[in-house]
Formats: sequence, structure tokens, C-alpha cells
Amino acid sequence: QVQLVESGGGLVQAGGSLRLSCAASGIIFSTYSMGWYCQAPGKQRELVASITSGGSTNYADSVKGRFTISRDNAKNKVYLQMNSLKPEDTAVYYCNARPLYIALREYWGQGTQVTVSS
Repeated sequence: QVQLVESGGGLVQAGGSLRLSCAASGIIFSTYSMGWYCQAPGKQRELVASITSGGSTNYADSVKGRFTISRDNAKNKVYLQMNSLKPEDTAVYYCNARPLYIALREYWGQGTQVTVSS
């Protein structure tokens, strides 16, 4: 069974920091690109950051310079370090695993809530 389990969300004041973690199981982790997406109520799910199998990263313009995505293949984990948080960052954050081979499906975690108070 494939599982992506997010943790680390919570309530934080503007300007604060959080580190989200995603633990993956049931996949060959090193062969998947990993990503973090956010979704606010009534809004589309949007890419926040991604990291490829080779370690290349990509960020949404709104989080560049504030968020950092990283992965630890030995632990089958991907992280999102979120600094200088803003109220507009408030959303549910989802972990995503996208396979290198397109014949395989992608997977999503259940999400973790991040709330930034003003």
C-alpha cells in the first residue's frame, strides 16, 4: 500500500516558521519527483515547490526566497521549510509523488493544515 503522510502543520503568527514533512512508503522513493501543493477552501490546488529525483528544485514565485524544499532518500522523506510566513500562505498543504515513468500513477497525501495569523 502506498502512503504519503504529511506532518508539521499548525498555527503560527505572521513572520514565523514551520517545517512540513512527508513520509512516503510503498514506492521506490528515489525514482519519484516530489512536490508540495497548497489548497485553500474554494481555490484550485497550486504547486508550491517541487524537487526531482536528481535534486533540481522549482518554486512558485510567491514563495521564492522564503520556502525551501529538500529530500532525504535514505529516510523516504521530503521536507518544506517555510520561513517568513504570511497570512496568504494559509492553506492545506499536500505532498505529491510523481513517477519518473509515466506508466505509473502519481500519489497524494491527505494534507496538513497551515494557518498563519495576521
